[in-house]
Amino acid sequence: MKNRALRELKILLVEDEENLARLLKEAIGDNFHSFTVAKDGMEGIELFKKNKPDIVITDIMMPRLSGLDMAKELKKTNPDTPIIILSAFSEKEKLFSAIDIGINKYFLKPFDTDELLDYIRSITPKLANKFIKLNDGFVFNKTTNSLYKSDKYVPLSKNETKFLSLLLNTKERIIDDNLIKESLWSEEVSDERVRTFIRRFRAKTSKKLIKNVKGVGYQLAFNEN
Repeated sequence: MKNRALRELKILLVEDEENLARLLKEAIGDNFHSFTVAKDGMEGIELFKKNKPDIVITDIMMPRLSGLDMAKELKKTNPDTPIIILSAFSEKEKLFSAIDIGINKYFLKPFDTDELLDYIRSITPKLANKFIKLNDGFVFNKTTNSLYKSDKYVPLSKNETKFLSLLLNTKERIIDDNLIKESLWSEEVSDERVRTFIRRFRAKTSKKLIKNVKGVGYQLAFNEN
């Protein structure tokens, strides 16, 4: 039986050996929400920014950009994303470099795919609480500050992300216009600008996502299921 928590995770595998990438995807890929493959470090960075994976699995030695150099860049973007290294190398300097970068786990080739899956399963509880289910099919990833609608990424502006985070951090109460102004803008803004901002946010997301408490303010609608 598949672990339900695993089904919510997005995995990025960065591996230049096509046969190994295919075999690994066939062996464990169906356990996850998605299992994307990149052929080198450069493509890995591109897909990381595009897909916002929850876990990255990568080889070390690859063309264009090595797994360690890619990991350095990924950690700058999101230091909390777990990165698992796969490598045929066992030299101490490689291991030390991986530790310095903040690699979570190191598997030497050949490795047991069941052991890899068991490790991912072991860290899943730490990742599960970062997903917040909102109303109307929306899900917010607290780690990456990313919003999804029916598994599709919803791009938000900087202020829209701040607004959503403000609503999330004040789950039990209502936020008013003054708090929104203070949190989103450094300059003075009118009430009309706030209302226009809210309308545009709802148009981009959903009217069902934000509750308008008449005469008081706004409140986020959560999935009660």
